[in-house]
Amino acid sequence: MSFSIYDASIPVYLQMMRNLAALLAKAEGHAGTSGADVSTFLEARLTPDMHPLIRQIQMVSDSAKGGAARLAGVTPPSYADTETTWAEIKERLAKTIAFVETIERSQLDGAETRTIELPLPGRTMTFTGADFLMRFSLPNFYFHVVTAYGILRTQGVPLGKMDYLTGGTPIPA
Repeated sequence: MSFSIYDASIPVYLQMMRNLAALLAKAEGHAGTSGADVSTFLEARLTPDMHPLIRQIQMVSDSAKGGAARLAGVTPPSYADTETTWAEIKERLAKTIAFVETIERSQLDGAETRTIELPLPGRTMTFTGADFLMRFSLPNFYFHVVTAYGILRTQGVPLGKMDYLTGGTPIPA
């Protein structure tokens, strides 16, 4: 079986969102043992001109559901960016995982050559499916996942590279 655009997208979105959910769980555990308030993590930022953790997670969600849907040729679900609590942001991530899990391999057949138009303020970007995935969607998605990881690290959450890569689950030998 050859490697497909499905293999390069849907399992990747799912793994990294599950890893992010594990990072959030580890942050909760850290808050419980250190006396920190997880709600303060939501507004933490790497630098003043970057978005806080809550927005990073919303953008992880938007990148994954938008990427998966556009590659599948369906309309991505619209989620209002109204989360303000730890529970709400975890639910947003869970809801996004559930949506991405609905995308079937057959929906991405031929997606590498599908034209994808991405409307942005002031312009529309046009890609082939392969270029959209490899040059826009995945880099954007990874940027927001790693930024969320970095924010949690700055808040003292004891995370390491393997938490980011595997959600703390050992890689099989």
